[in-house]
Amino acid sequence: MNIVCLDLEGVLVPEIWIAFAKESGIPELTKTTRDEPDYDKLMRWRLGILKEHGLGLKDVQNTIAKIDPIPGAKDFLDELRSLTQVLIISDTFDQFATPLMKKLGWPTIFCNTLEVADNDEITGFRMRIEDSKLTTVKALQSIGFETIASGDSYNDLGMIKASKAGFLFKSTDKIKADNPDLEAFETYDELLNAIKKSL
Repeated sequence: MNIVCLDLEGVLVPEIWIAFAKESGIPELTKTTRDEPDYDKLMRWRLGILKEHGLGLKDVQNTIAKIDPIPGAKDFLDELRSLTQVLIISDTFDQFATPLMKKLGWPTIFCNTLEVADNDEITGFRMRIEDSKLTTVKALQSIGFETIASGDSYNDLGMIKASKAGFLFKSTDKIKADNPDLEAFETYDELLNAIKKSL
């Protein structure tokens, strides 16, 4: 049994925080897991900036409502789901992901959750499990699945390298240069063909 594990942001939808940085006019928020490997550190820094500017969950959700999947992402996902099981494993949060899942045809996603105060301030976040992408892939393998994984950022490398086949997709030049052993693709057709060969 195969299962394909995909990252969400940068792979199927644009980076939420980059979109929000543009919308809010706060350029510091363009920093993502492509730039900062320590997700906990990155999120605490982001929440500090939101607090400093008096921005809450609804402000971020208003931006997310305007985000559409990357062109071709839904067709890619639909075709992939006709061939095998697909699971999106993301470090994003339920409160961010739900409207995007609707636009992608409700694929299964494992992600985290935000802690939000009555005044709409995002006060913290709860990670589903430590090192969630790698941990999830290992758990799937422990119950008989062979995993194929793809992502674009530092926090995807664990699940990519632990899988029977793993690919970088729309990644940075630095991540590609640091991981020359991993095949890297820029189009959904290339990624789909590589996954088909691995099934």
